[in-house]
Amino acid sequence: MANSVLPSRASLAERLDELPFTRRHFRVLTGSGVGWALDAMDVGLISFILAALTQQWGLTKTDAGWIASVGFLGMAVGATLGGLLADRLGRRQVFAITLLVYGVATGASALVGGIAALLILRFFVGLGLGAELPVASTYVSEFAPARIRGRLIVILEAFWALGWTVSALIGYFVIPASDAGWRWAFALGAIPAVYALIVRWGLPESPRWLASRGRIAEADRIVSTFEADAGLVPGPAIRKEPPSRAIAVTTRARLTTLWNREFRVRTLCLWLVWLCVNFAYYGAFIWIPSILLDAGFDLVKSFGFTLIITLAQLPGYAVAAWLIEVWGRRATLSVFLVGSAVSAVFFGTASTEGAIIASGMALSFFNLGAWGALYAVTPETYPTSLRGTGAGWAAGVGRIASIVAPLTVPLLLVAGGTPLLFVVFGACFVVAAAAAWGLADRGGVALDDR
Repeated sequence: MANSVLPSRASLAERLDELPFTRRHFRVLTGSGVGWALDAMDVGLISFILAALTQQWGLTKTDAGWIASVGFLGMAVGATLGGLLADRLGRRQVFAITLLVYGVATGASALVGGIAALLILRFFVGLGLGAELPVASTYVSEFAPARIRGRLIVILEAFWALGWTVSALIGYFVIPASDAGWRWAFALGAIPAVYALIVRWGLPESPRWLASRGRIAEADRIVSTFEADAGLVPGPAIRKEPPSRAIAVTTRARLTTLWNREFRVRTLCLWLVWLCVNFAYYGAFIWIPSILLDAGFDLVKSFGFTLIITLAQLPGYAVAAWLIEVWGRRATLSVFLVGSAVSAVFFGTASTEGAIIASGMALSFFNLGAWGALYAVTPETYPTSLRGTGAGWAAGVGRIASIVAPLTVPLLLVAGGTPLLFVVFGACFVVAAAAAWGLADRGGVALDDR
């Protein structure tokens, strides 16, 4: 292969975009999606575990806020480092390593006997989790044909709902079953450590990334396997350009390029959306079980309400997956964020069981649909040579808000109770909806392979 004529990067990208959806696409999507679901299970579990530990260990709201926030601190560090490493080492390699890190740390959390050890392990859990999410969405987007790329990323994000539903089931059935229920919940979170080995050897590397590193022959072999799976025969290979035309080849260049004239408005708007959505989402959903407990519902009933609310995430993703290729990225993201704002206000002022469940389900529907659209637009914002860096830094900056949110919630509850808290969340969603219109909408357009 080294001595034969090799295809250009442009022709490789065109071949990827012209493919029908194949079994290999399905394997990439589900392989990444299961990892995504396991991530969601871990994040979801901590909301139920905090409610249980508050009763068992007598935690204050501040203690519980720190346990939640230290995980998000790890996520902020992990997202920024993970994106940089994905652009340097490859998507698949970093994906597997991050799953292993947070899977082991979550399993070890089952053995802790105090807050200090739990805080340390939660940081490492966040480190792995924060790096994995932007890498996974970048990875899948680089395989997806242009005409269905947005839809596939929203479907990938929908695995989050599956994982959060599993966490809600564990929260409802396992955690209240005994005083050690929360330990068993953490132990179940160790599953990603095993899954990481499957991911490492079972999925191909991104051919776009390989081509960007000049490894054209390897990229061509992977694309050819997808074509063979679809029953297609590629045309003759013709080189039309050098092996690499990356606009950034060093870590420093990637970081500075995010703020050059071409990308600065996109980067600013993207970071603002990530900040606002993270603050409102994690501020609300990490605390919902505890807020329901404070409202007078017992542990089992509050967990049951949370489970019902969580189930509304799935139709939210389904509608967003359809609309994102019909309305486009910006319109879909903005509409779902406005819907999140309205739902948040209704949830904060709900007083009956029916109103709590209905408004909570609406919040789940719109908020998670917005997340799907955000994860679709983020990797499309940047060229291949800095796609991981751009997605990782957007997620990392967003995690700053998720660190602050759990610590801010107790203060807002004291200042004005649940109504004030969710009005603040609603305002964040409105700001994010406005910022969404500053993003690039590349629906149906080939990825930038510079």
